Amino acid sequence: MPTDPPGFELPLRLLLGFRVLIDDLHAELSRQGHPDLRPMHGFVLQAIGRGGTTAADLGRILGISKQAAGKTIDTLQNLGYVERGHDPGDARRKVVRLTPRGIDSLIRSAQIFDELRARWAAVIGAERLRALETDLRALTPGDLFRLDMPGWFGGHH
Repeated sequence: MPTDPPGFELPLRLLLGFRVLIDDLHAELSRQGHPDLRPMHGFVLQAIGRGGTTAADLGRILGISKQAAGKTIDTLQNLGYVERGHDPGDARRKVVRLTPRGIDSLIRSAQIFDELRARWAAVIGAERLRALETDLRALTPGDLFRLDMPGWFGGHH
């Protein structure tokens, strides 16, 4: 009977798996013309989404202050991924929207994640990977984007 590994190994392996995927994603994104994107930026661009959002709403979604959200928006604006504009329905409301470059980075990210998933499937087998995903779904909350990752990992970077 093999002995179980210590309990602390499980969260570390999950975190390492996460890191491997995110690091591989960013290496490939960099090769495809997005060298300045950081993991935190990906969460922010996802949270802004196709429809756009405000700094306050973005802060709420990500679990960071409006000021921290504003700083991240400044960075992404300087890099050409988002633009600020006014809400057509409310002139006082500043809306943040993805630029074509921002949209391109999300499209490429989705394609690269699919390739990375296929790579994992090639190593452990498609069935085992699907079983792993099914098991993780059973063990984690349903809402994928309520991660609050940045807040959880200690603020913005």
